[in-house]
Amino acid sequence: MLARVTGILERIDESTAVVMIPGAQPGFDCAYEVMLPAFLAQSLADRVGGPITLHTIQSIESPDQGASFVPRIIGFSATPERRFFELLTTVKGVGTKKALRALAAPVGEVARAITLRDASALSRLPGIGKRLAETIIAELHGKVEAFAGESIMEGKPSSGAERGAQEPFHRAVAALVRLGETQADADRLVRRALEGDAALATADELVAAALGMR
Repeated sequence: MLARVTGILERIDESTAVVMIPGAQPGFDCAYEVMLPAFLAQSLADRVGGPITLHTIQSIESPDQGASFVPRIIGFSATPERRFFELLTTVKGVGTKKALRALAAPVGEVARAITLRDASALSRLPGIGKRLAETIIAELHGKVEAFAGESIMEGKPSSGAERGAQEPFHRAVAALVRLGETQADADRLVRRALEGDAALATADELVAAALGMR
């Protein structure tokens, strides 16, 4: 079981990353092709050429239900993302490829939608219609609160100030990821910044406040 890959992010091809592992001598290296959830592929675009660590799981696929099998590596920026993905793929009708495509939003947002039984929000994810959204809620409700953030774990929906700052929020999280934070830590830091000062309105203000909490 390949649990982690650390190397140089050589390139991003849509939803796939190529991570180069330098060898002991120049010219002696290897590279892993790693499948990514959609939200992570987008956030890593600015990190090409730099170091990266992906927490991974392996999947075996049978193309076209044939007799041959193809191994795949799936990568995440943090172990909680990996655990959520493993839970999501236990739902009937959600395979590896569908789950990767559906995660166009960060794990915390998807988990919050499940916790709030928000089938409408889930059905807007790529490949997730109304019926499958209801199935996901039925099978995972009560199992994903740990991924959803403090406000939901306390039984409270996100504040109005937070909802109004969704676009700056996402830009701030992406900026922190580019600065080296994991997706999970970036999400947590920006939420703490908003909790400390609901008047923060721009991505730059959120990033500055979040970095001040390190």
